[in-house]
Amino acid sequence: MTRFLVNHSPALLLVAVLIGFSIGSPRFLTPQNAVNLLTQGASATILAAGMTWVLVTSGVDLSAGSLMFLVAAACGKMLQSDVEPLMAAVAAAAIGPLCGVAHGMLIAYAGASPFIVTLASLFLLRGAGLWFSRTRAMNLPEAFSRWGAEKLLGVPLPVWVAGVVVLVLYWLQTHTAFGRQCYAVGYDPAAARKAGVHVRAALMKTYALSGACAAIAALTALTQLGAVSPTFGKDREFDAIAAAVLGGASLFGGRGNVFPGAVIGAMTVASVFNGLNVMNANPYVYPLITAAVVFLAMLFDGLRRRQLVQSARTMRWNVEGAR
Repeated sequence: MTRFLVNHSPALLLVAVLIGFSIGSPRFLTPQNAVNLLTQGASATILAAGMTWVLVTSGVDLSAGSLMFLVAAACGKMLQSDVEPLMAAVAAAAIGPLCGVAHGMLIAYAGASPFIVTLASLFLLRGAGLWFSRTRAMNLPEAFSRWGAEKLLGVPLPVWVAGVVVLVLYWLQTHTAFGRQCYAVGYDPAAARKAGVHVRAALMKTYALSGACAAIAALTALTQLGAVSPTFGKDREFDAIAAAVLGGASLFGGRGNVFPGAVIGAMTVASVFNGLNVMNANPYVYPLITAAVVFLAMLFDGLRRRQLVQSARTMRWNVEGAR
């Protein structure tokens, strides 16, 4: 029973959250709020998918939220300079993978700690974004904001974007040699290197993917908000880490998946904040709820790791007993 609960904890937690808020407010499970939840959770899903790749390699990206802000500030600055919206979005999105490559080079080739590199980048990128925006909010033209309200086959465009990103990353993770290499690097870098895996190249590509996801998440959220504020993207990296771990990724590397793991984790986090908003909860409660979500994520990760260790010991004892 315990093994079942641990193995299926992401889905069970999401169901519990949905049931809890449905009981708390009849407006939570209405069709309109369901659409709002999927739309609001689009950027969180994209960010969590990119974070899952980093966690699989036993790394972490603490700069994701600040990178989102820098991309949004650069896009807003170009839009205010009358750059065509599509061109501004593409140019701003390029910042994401470029920053990711820089992180990957420092981590893979300079041997720097992922925690230290991305923590320093958290402050550096946020500072660059504040310099771009002059710490003032920037209202975006309607031609750009309209993308967030567009629908294709009745489904909001942000949901389509998140779906495409998840599909591509899922395919890379499950159907390519690169995906298998990332798991090997996270499980045991030395063994992966002996097996012929180019560990440094794999790490650099992983952080480039994370940066690209942060950029796409920034633009997706920006089309819904219609403005860039100085707090845009703040603390989003912690939500992404919590979502990835809630979805089954391990902080110790070697485990995690984009689908269904990261998607379930992201929708759990999004459901919590959406439910609090529907219930008109006190805004001061939000940080406490965020802390509880992060704590649950760490708890589940610890339980899953303990279960894996116990399973490995049991298997070893059975093999030795058979001999």
